[in-house]
Amino acid sequence: MTEPRVAADVLPASRIRLHDLAIRPDRGEWIVGRFETRQFVALPKPGAVAIDLLGAGLTVEQAEVRLADEEGCEFDVLFFVRELIELGFVAEIDHRPVPFEVPRPASFPRVRPEHVRFALSPVLPMLFGCLLLAAVVALALRPDLLPSFQDLLWSPQGSLVLALSFVGGWSLIFVHELAHFVTARATGVHARIQLGTRLQFLVAETDISGIELAPRRHRLTAYSAGMAVNLSVAAIAVLLLVVTDETAIMHKVLAAVMLLALLGLPFQLLVFMRTDVYFILQDVTGCRDLFGDGTAYARYIGNRLWGAITGRGQPPKDPSRHLPVRERRVARVYSAFLVFGTALCLAAMAAFSIPADVTLIFRAVTRLGPDQPMTTNLDSIVVLLVLGTAHTLWAVTWWRRRR
Repeated sequence: MTEPRVAADVLPASRIRLHDLAIRPDRGEWIVGRFETRQFVALPKPGAVAIDLLGAGLTVEQAEVRLADEEGCEFDVLFFVRELIELGFVAEIDHRPVPFEVPRPASFPRVRPEHVRFALSPVLPMLFGCLLLAAVVALALRPDLLPSFQDLLWSPQGSLVLALSFVGGWSLIFVHELAHFVTARATGVHARIQLGTRLQFLVAETDISGIELAPRRHRLTAYSAGMAVNLSVAAIAVLLLVVTDETAIMHKVLAAVMLLALLGLPFQLLVFMRTDVYFILQDVTGCRDLFGDGTAYARYIGNRLWGAITGRGQPPKDPSRHLPVRERRVARVYSAFLVFGTALCLAAMAAFSIPADVTLIFRAVTRLGPDQPMTTNLDSIVVLLVLGTAHTLWAVTWWRRRR
């Protein structure tokens, strides 16, 4: 981890050596960062020019003078270098190595961009479109194959239903995240798959920081790859349902898998939880940090209302005032979705999820005992294991991320 004294050691006469940095112009700014550490920032033009000058061997003072002469602006390069140190972009100061915190390694480090370059091929969207069209035609010809909630209850044994939902659901989640990983890795991003939490939900997430340096088509491909996989799995299941016997167990399992794949899609529309659709929306609208800006604006409105009600304190300053007009409007609208969406999710958890889980656990516990049939005991054990594992993982993940 960077030590405080290192930043203080930088002097106007110091020369620094930067790590290998990737850089790309983007709407009047420059995206700069290190793939190894998954740390990326947006800089104004003077910052990008300062990086070039420092990389060319100029001292901090010389770079500041050159910036003033060539760009006609005052830019505090000394302060800027100290910020670069905090970001882990500086390798040496006057030939002295700069310590930094080693990030957690990327997932599947042996997978190289050339191994998965096919994921960016324009042929894949065409194949996906054909597969989706075939499934839609099949459903139009066989409306009896349309998904129903009863497809999840494919067995009278609750343990088997929960087991398929748990194993199948998390398998689909892994493949979903693997699609993000593969497309991001194809662009050179050191992606990492990990567990995370979104309000009351335990989720798998893929850190693809650095995808901002890729062309827009590649960025949108990486953001939407997971949803495309869910739709592909559902489409394949539909086509297999057409050729399987309706009375066979495989037919029932395929119907359940199709529904599980589709159930993962509505969650992506909850943009207030930074889902796949959120990142697409953020990219399309040109916002740098839609969630952060929306959260800050919602907090500002809340503090302003509280101040008006209590009559205490000075009115807070609008944190969105420094944003460009377009980003400011989007952030303000998004803040409304953020507040109401979060409130609705928490209300649904209190009204449905918690009572349902408590009921399932209570039933499982009361049905355990030596006087119960083996199948009943096994069913209760599976219910307790599935629910207990899910809630324990959520609690541990939440604690680690907050810590």
